[in-house]
Amino acid sequence: MTISVYGMTVPIFTRMLTNLLAVMDKAEANAAERKVDMLVLSNMRLAPDMIPFRGQVMIATDHVKGCVSRLAGKEVPSWPDTEETFDELRARIRKALDLLATVQPEDLDGGDAREVTLKLGGKDVAMSGQAYLTERALPNFFFHVTTAYAILRHAGVPIGKRDYIG
Repeated sequence: MTISVYGMTVPIFTRMLTNLLAVMDKAEANAAERKVDMLVLSNMRLAPDMIPFRGQVMIATDHVKGCVSRLAGKEVPSWPDTEETFDELRARIRKALDLLATVQPEDLDGGDAREVTLKLGGKDVAMSGQAYLTERALPNFFFHVTTAYAILRHAGVPIGKRDYIG
């Protein structure tokens, strides 16, 4: 059985970002019921030294655009990290989903063998596309989506595993 780079990226990213939008809708409805200011949720974190919810969403979408762009051998789009509200964060997620909708399987053909260079700890680190995808992009994406989910769950939003997985 062959697993394609496209199959390991676009459908997975699309599903999880779509699920994140649904979780955010539930969070907003729950906040309205409890009369919680949405900016409180947007800025909530699990620990004082963690990135807040809004940052988790920004970083997750950064991994999406970075991953598919690098593996396609294209320039990574630059998006300012200025989102603060749930509406702005939803727009960013939709922007990532729109980008994913433009990616065709053939765009990522050979992406596993393409060399990817990242700036890590101030140094350029080169790796194969496969190593980048499996050791950096996917784990980081899931970490930030999971953390965003956990922040909302910790805030009392009635969501569960089914909401996360879809």
